[in-house]
Amino acid sequence: MKKIVVVGSISTDFVVTASKRPEIGETVTGLDFKTTFGGKGANQAVASARLGANVYMIGTVGVDIFGNELVGNLEKNHIHTDFVERVTHKPSGSAHITIVDGDNNIVFIPGANNEIDPARITALTEVIQDADIVVVQNELPQETVTAVIDLCYENGVKVIYNPAPARKVDQSIFEKTTYFTPNENEFHQLFEGLSISEGLAKYPNKLILTMGSKGVYYHDGTSEQQIPAYKVVPTDTTGAGDTFNGAFAVAISSGLDMAESIRFGNLAASLSIQKFGAQGGMPSLEEMKESKHFEKTWNIK
Repeated sequence: MKKIVVVGSISTDFVVTASKRPEIGETVTGLDFKTTFGGKGANQAVASARLGANVYMIGTVGVDIFGNELVGNLEKNHIHTDFVERVTHKPSGSAHITIVDGDNNIVFIPGANNEIDPARITALTEVIQDADIVVVQNELPQETVTAVIDLCYENGVKVIYNPAPARKVDQSIFEKTTYFTPNENEFHQLFEGLSISEGLAKYPNKLILTMGSKGVYYHDGTSEQQIPAYKVVPTDTTGAGDTFNGAFAVAISSGLDMAESIRFGNLAASLSIQKFGAQGGMPSLEEMKESKHFEKTWNIK
């Protein structure tokens, strides 16, 4: 099994399903409410672990009941939690999600997730150096994200940077990543004034642009490529991007090429959005192999 280290957020999702979103000052009656496990880091770790990877999670939770449940959920998904730290002065992170007609919007409260700092990354150098690939996202302080990417770059460790949610960053950070995976909205926030085609050409075989039902775009060094999405009827799109990133990490670290790894990620994401919850629909490798779209040349074990 490939060793994947995920450095990222661990949170509880509080999910409301409604027929419409309230206007300012308006109260609407919702259809359903659930709590689920989330945080982009934890989601991506679970996605990779269910597909057979040996996953180590680096993150921070509170000492509250949510922290206990969050760590327990990671362990239930066979993720190593030795490097998940507990802090007493902040609550565990949370995301407050509203789903209307299958699409979601989210308010994220970092809480304990903001307590992981560059010094802790330095202290875990050996763990990160030993990884086949490292995955990091933007639900951590930017200086911590930068520290992770710098450490990987200096030590020749492959790193996937999922710059979500988008925020202004030093553009040099993208030169140090092996792959970075914004969606369309995030791309335009990161690269104001740059067209999609210009961005893809600027970062060949590095920028992987996820565009939902339009598929995934990248530049192979010669021309722009599109990998189509699998056509499904979504139940809940929460976590689709995280599923893609976790699956792509498994595929690319297993030796699949760029196009194959993106197709593998697309298939995992298409299966995930047919069930409820960020992690609820993330497929196992066995479920992937049962799909008619699974390719026999995908040598994932």
